[in-house]
Amino acid sequence: MTVGIDKIAFHVPDYFVDMAELAVARGVDPNKFLIGIGQDKMAVIPKTQDIITLGANAAAKILTAADKKEIDMVLVGTETGIDYSKSAAVVIQQLLDISPFVRSYELKHACYGGTAGLQQAKEYVLNHPDRKVLVIATDISKYGLNSGGEPTQGAGAVAMLVTNNPRILELSDDNVFYSENVYDFWRPNGHDYPLVDGHLSNDIYIEGFKRVWHESNQRHQRSEKDYAALTFHLPYTKMGRKALQSIFPEISEAEQNRLMECYEESILYSRQVGNLYTGSLYLGLISLLENSTSLKAGDRIGLFSYGSGAISEFFSGRLVEGFKEQLQPAKDEAALAERQQLNVAEYEAMFAESLPEDDVETEFSDSTPYAIRKIAQGIRYYNQ
Repeated sequence: MTVGIDKIAFHVPDYFVDMAELAVARGVDPNKFLIGIGQDKMAVIPKTQDIITLGANAAAKILTAADKKEIDMVLVGTETGIDYSKSAAVVIQQLLDISPFVRSYELKHACYGGTAGLQQAKEYVLNHPDRKVLVIATDISKYGLNSGGEPTQGAGAVAMLVTNNPRILELSDDNVFYSENVYDFWRPNGHDYPLVDGHLSNDIYIEGFKRVWHESNQRHQRSEKDYAALTFHLPYTKMGRKALQSIFPEISEAEQNRLMECYEESILYSRQVGNLYTGSLYLGLISLLENSTSLKAGDRIGLFSYGSGAISEFFSGRLVEGFKEQLQPAKDEAALAERQQLNVAEYEAMFAESLPEDDVETEFSDSTPYAIRKIAQGIRYYNQ
């Protein structure tokens, strides 16, 4: 029996800022953003949309009425939750009209939450092969205006339906994971934005990848030649490139070129969106699958997931015959192309807007599906 990703889709806000324009406004050489961190555009989200809006929209793109009856679990990975107690998963479950006979909860470990959900989903379906699990990775990355992390912000969600006999990617039982207690990125209670040790974060990310990559190859007697492509968690696209290049001294130039060509295909969407935190690895996977000119059924894809704090995990899956038919590249490209560009002043104004912090009832006029339409007594009410 095989278990894996049967359907997958992403959703991002309808607004973005051009990174070259932002660089000029910040008095920085545009190439520092375009080449130095590898970003072209950055998604911007209005105050009337949140992780539930993003996650529900992503999941709505893949779920049928039959799926909703066969889902046993709704798992949401996020590090930008909107409530200390209540899970975003149960709200999304209700918005999407999924059967109430489900187990729904949130998972948190920085950017690793989506992968934690995917692995739990795999184990559940292995034991319940006639059932399905919805995994959503949804986040809003914010560091503050004029901050060092500003150009690595972003927002979006990826939804995955995990089933028996999947039609996109069969997940292998080859996970290698490594955890250590470090403070490279954290956000204590009461902090609007995370605290970051940038150099340490980069080092831990790259070292984490090398550890699990080498351990995986040793355990499973594999090498780079066994992988058609490698995909990475992408806080910004230059980061994954650095990790990939860290193993180049060990492999041939031909293999370097092959893997780098696939890597470039995997970052096309992230370059236009920015950091999705828990969803960034899986946005990269979608980009690879929809833009690759060489992948075929049976190919093994390696996935590197990273969560600050820190956990690194490497695992793989094999592409299924007909996987291309389950994707929607034309719709995804159109969704990215049709977004509204904000100038820097408009971006700053949207960034500065926030929801009311008191309990005064407030109504909003955003007609976006699943956007916040009202807040009352601390409860967010969403469009349906």
